[in-house]
Amino acid sequence: MGARLRTLLNSSEEQTLFELRTATTVPQRVKDRAAMIRLSHQGMYVEKIGLSGN
Repeated sequence: MGARLRTLLNSSEEQTLFELRTATTVPQRVKDRAAMIRLSHQGMYVEKIGLSGN
């Protein structure tokens, strides 16, 4: 098993990702990625977020 990846964000970056996630003019794919990055920052790992590809 490889190393677990975790994202560290400052408050400004987290706020920007939150705004992307709730924007109406952003494609769904971008919204989903913003949500995944925020979940990683909040302590969830890839296996729990559902990015393992299984």
